[in-house]
Amino acid sequence: MAKLKLYIDCEHAVEKVRIRVPGNNMATFMQMIDDREETTKQCGNDRLPTLKDIEQKNDKLKYNKLKISPVDMNCYKIKKPYILYNNFRYKQDLSRISIKREYGFYSYCFISVCLSFILGLLIGVAIVGSPETRMISPSYSSRNVVRINTTRDGHSRSLNSLKLTDNFKVDKEFIYSNKEKNLDRFATVSFTGAIEPHKYKMDVYPKGLTDDMKEILKDNKVSRHKHTILSVVNTTLHVPNSETVLYENIYWGPEVENSMPQGYGENSAEIWERYVNQSEIIKLETGCGRMQNRLVTFKDGIQACVRYRQNTDQIQGEIFSFYVARLLNLTNVAPSVVKVVDLKDKLWQSVTNDISSAQWNTNRAVVLTQYIPSLESATIPEIFKPSSRHLNKNDVFTMSLKENDTSDTSKQILIDKLRMKNIKTKKEEVESFDYIDAKLNRKTIDLFVELAQWSDLIIFDYLTANLDRIVNNLFNYQWNINIMDGPAHNLARKMDSGLLLFLDNESGLLHGYRLLKKYNMYHSLMLDNLCVFRKKTVDALKHLYETSIGSKLSDIFHKKNNAVIRDILPPLPEKNAKILHDRIGKVLNQIEKCEQTFSNNR
Repeated sequence: MAKLKLYIDCEHAVEKVRIRVPGNNMATFMQMIDDREETTKQCGNDRLPTLKDIEQKNDKLKYNKLKISPVDMNCYKIKKPYILYNNFRYKQDLSRISIKREYGFYSYCFISVCLSFILGLLIGVAIVGSPETRMISPSYSSRNVVRINTTRDGHSRSLNSLKLTDNFKVDKEFIYSNKEKNLDRFATVSFTGAIEPHKYKMDVYPKGLTDDMKEILKDNKVSRHKHTILSVVNTTLHVPNSETVLYENIYWGPEVENSMPQGYGENSAEIWERYVNQSEIIKLETGCGRMQNRLVTFKDGIQACVRYRQNTDQIQGEIFSFYVARLLNLTNVAPSVVKVVDLKDKLWQSVTNDISSAQWNTNRAVVLTQYIPSLESATIPEIFKPSSRHLNKNDVFTMSLKENDTSDTSKQILIDKLRMKNIKTKKEEVESFDYIDAKLNRKTIDLFVELAQWSDLIIFDYLTANLDRIVNNLFNYQWNINIMDGPAHNLARKMDSGLLLFLDNESGLLHGYRLLKKYNMYHSLMLDNLCVFRKKTVDALKHLYETSIGSKLSDIFHKKNNAVIRDILPPLPEKNAKILHDRIGKVLNQIEKCEQTFSNNR
């Protein structure tokens, strides 16, 4: 009864507080605060009553038949809310406990995975190291790789192919001896550097080629061509034979000519022209040099370099330089054809989007040059570097002795008997020879094959006034003395045959002729120090000088290209054709000068 009385008194006290609160009187407000504090002390209950408590109180009130006013909740509104906060803190504690349990579960999983990995590794090591496994190794033998016809003598050429096993079948028209088949067995093939003694026997070609393209891609086709001497002026003099290195003081002999790679002749050019006319490009991508040039891929995997220029002079220079090489019988320039970028043409229909991405304009003439695989950089031979910079018969004789490591001149050189009437010293005898007969080793033959191609390169670049090859190195030599030791600009060597490729001839015949006053001394520098030539090149020069080189180039241009191309790409200007003719005359003057300088006094 005492507790019930206290509860009722608390409610009456709250009612009194509510009745006393006035409007905006400060004294009344302070009185209200005091009353609330007093009420709190009287009602000092730290928890809210539950429904059960209230029902019990109501029952007691009914039992005592007392009239009780409704419970005033203002008394409980002033209670401190720390009980509610304690409830939240309890939930946080529960969440922390659950997170700790999850972390513990993940830790157990990680540890089990690591233990499983370590156990598997130990089992694998145990299996590999078992005696049964080690017994397999001795019975294993790697597949032998044998190159076919890797020797290159005066009558043979490389097939640019590999023999995988001894059971490999070869075409019936090619017959090889067992000695040739087993000559060069090796375990690995390198495509990044030279491998002696046969460093030019490697090649990479696309698969699934047509018969025509298989033929054109082999620059050193199997043939038994021999260098022949067309005429002998005096039959009492020496007649070149298969062991002649040099004859008539200035010409490379059959021993060198027969070892030359066949290269890309007229037949290759015609095959390439027919192929491009019938093919379709399926891919056009960046590559083949600078600016807007592109590497294209045809349906059967053959690739080509497309030269695109805003200036038609460079397109003319590229294609007419190729025509000049054909007239000189040079096989060191890759086959090229002129085409017009026409999106309606079958050739370009599949790469219209790529053409747009390359920012090519339509109705422009471009040059498609056959892409040559397996190339390596070519350096300038020591004989043409500034320390010596000359090539004549005495240099050939010295290199023959040096490379063959002998001092017995009687075995290396045969002196003309008709001019040996008087007794001469050994030095005089050596200086009076006009031919060299020698059985050279492979290294020396490879060296002379390279020098013979360089003699053609010097003549070709002089005629076309090409600025982007040897002249580039010579011009920059004044600032960089080491540039002559590096790779020659726009010159590459084919790894399978040693063929030198004369690349990027766009500056020839037009742009180079406009800059002759500035660069002609560099062209002449190389030509004036050259006194060993290929006979067939000299014969071609004489023939072109006696005829009109301009008319010959014009005939080739009209024969190879249709009216649409001729409307877009003009022919070689007559002025440039005259300059070319004059430069042919200067080359012939140099040849005549060498003949007079190194001829023997009779």
